[in-house]
Amino acid sequence: MTAPRTPKISYGGDYNPEQWPEDVWDDDHRLFTEAAIDTLTVGVFSWSLTQPGPDTYDFTMLDRVLDRAAAEGRRVCLATGTAALPPWLAKSHPEVNRTDFEGRRHRYGQRHNFCPSSTAYRDAATALAARLAERYADHPALLAWHINNEYGGACYCDRCADAFRGRLRERYGTLDALNDAWWTTFWSHRYTDWDQIEPPSALTEHWRGPDHTAFQGITLDYHRFTTDALLGCFLAEKEAIRAHDPDTPVTTNFMGLYRPLDYHRWAPHLDFASWDSYPPPDAPPTRAALGHALTRGLKDGAPFWLMEQTPSTTACRDANPLRRPGELRLATWQAVAHGADATLYFQLRASRGACEKYHGAVIGHAGRNDTRVFREVAELGRELAALGEATLGARTPARTALLFDWDSWWALEISDGPSRAVRYPDVVHAYYRAAREAGADVDVVPVTADLTPYDVVFAPVLHLVKDALADRLTALTRRGGSVLATFLTARCDEHDRAFLTDVPGPLAPLLGIRIDEWDSRPEDVVQPVDLGELHTTARHVFEIVLPRGAEPVGTYGADFYAGTPAVTRHRVGAGEAWYVATALDQPGVDHVVRRVLARHDLVGPYADHPAVETATRVTPDGTRLLFLLNHAPEPARLTAHATAEDLLTGKRTDRGEPLVLDPNGVAVLRLQ
Repeated sequence: MTAPRTPKISYGGDYNPEQWPEDVWDDDHRLFTEAAIDTLTVGVFSWSLTQPGPDTYDFTMLDRVLDRAAAEGRRVCLATGTAALPPWLAKSHPEVNRTDFEGRRHRYGQRHNFCPSSTAYRDAATALAARLAERYADHPALLAWHINNEYGGACYCDRCADAFRGRLRERYGTLDALNDAWWTTFWSHRYTDWDQIEPPSALTEHWRGPDHTAFQGITLDYHRFTTDALLGCFLAEKEAIRAHDPDTPVTTNFMGLYRPLDYHRWAPHLDFASWDSYPPPDAPPTRAALGHALTRGLKDGAPFWLMEQTPSTTACRDANPLRRPGELRLATWQAVAHGADATLYFQLRASRGACEKYHGAVIGHAGRNDTRVFREVAELGRELAALGEATLGARTPARTALLFDWDSWWALEISDGPSRAVRYPDVVHAYYRAAREAGADVDVVPVTADLTPYDVVFAPVLHLVKDALADRLTALTRRGGSVLATFLTARCDEHDRAFLTDVPGPLAPLLGIRIDEWDSRPEDVVQPVDLGELHTTARHVFEIVLPRGAEPVGTYGADFYAGTPAVTRHRVGAGEAWYVATALDQPGVDHVVRRVLARHDLVGPYADHPAVETATRVTPDGTRLLFLLNHAPEPARLTAHATAEDLLTGKRTDRGEPLVLDPNGVAVLRLQ
């Protein structure tokens, strides 16, 4: 099953009419029509209204909301509302409340506050989901099901401990196998009974805070357990829905580069992927693009939904900058360029109270249609409506892949040494950014993905190498492809045990190098690196490389390892395997990545305009669409590299003619 079929890009967002008197709803729908809003996400936090007591259900409000949506010609993404416990459930079953990392059983409050191992929670959540599906499966407004909301967080209660032990029994079979995987001969940890195993909390294995652990194997397995426990909650609700509605697509909203949960383990169970995009205010545009590409990659490149973005500002940060004029339109088209078939907001009308009353909304507290934000939303809605179905179902024809691995992320950041300053998403983003600014379309895929469609594969800080990945990367290289790996790659196996061979483990023959030593310096210490055409710097980690067939491409310029390789290239078969042994600054990463891409003619025609983002999609009928997005505050003056028609303006541009993008400008070019 795939995403819902619609005649255009779905446009709308989170709608919480239960927060407002019903006479406001008339104004809401009048303004929705004015803004070309056709899709409403409803009921995300409605559990205490739809089930005010253990044996009482009240769907009066939802009936009116869905009936009104249908009457207005709008569709509804209906949430099950199970992301926040109702007070009565927490009071009558205290075990549904989570126990935190410090070992404290929480009382009622907040949201995302349930224990995933609680049978009381699962029974109540699935009963509610079943009643919703039974009632609304055939409702004309229903477009999709939205289970829970932004799953996350961990619980360390006794129930979770028991469930964790059960999961370990299934995975390892015997305590001998578990002891070997976790390397429990260290610090006298050898277990002789399953009941001796405790979740890795502040009271057990963690030291120096929750990000650092004495035993990585235990913590890795608890991250996997938490991922699967929450997935089990999702699947239970999905099964309850499917008992009454076998056809309507089901999703839940992810959060992009979200460390606690391995979304690749969830992906097969979603009918379509969706995510909420709230990039840091100072992040370059490639950070949001990375989230789009990661989400697209969850379902093998199928279109996804942008389930939430703010129309103006967030409310959860120390400072919450406002989106400047034109930035909302640019961000929305960026999502479409990377595969979104729906672009939705949080929120459609501002909450009057509580912690999100200052969060941006399409409609403010005064309900006006003459605010700048509303005008921009409405203009964009009309633009999307005019585009129609031109981009729906289109896919990205990437020849470049970036491997993304939650296990490596966890293992890298929970380990002591070599440097706590190394952050997995930052290194991954540096290489993604370099490839995207060079004009390459990039798929972000799991380490299990089929690599045969790709000419180039980037594997930054892939700390754990599992299964037959080394063989698959070698095969890609031998047939003429290029592989690039970085420092701290291929150090350990799936249990975070060091390989008993030369670093970088199973990738050493492919990369043609050996690493015996590595240096780490404080964040403010930089080392010069000579890349031939570019003199740049590096920081954090400096691996000392001994070539074993590889040739130096860049060298260190200081300390006792001055003159030794910092970047190498190894010719294997018809291809090349590159290794970057240190955390190069962004210009250094850009330089190396462009050399790799250039070998395959993957540097784009607008690579000299780094503020101009390009993305290609191919529609089901084979039409090629080129998106151009100008992230600069000044016009971008380009030369058309192909004859094309801009679907947003109808203007035709021939190859070689001038092509000008306004500040924050967008073009959707149908290539001839």
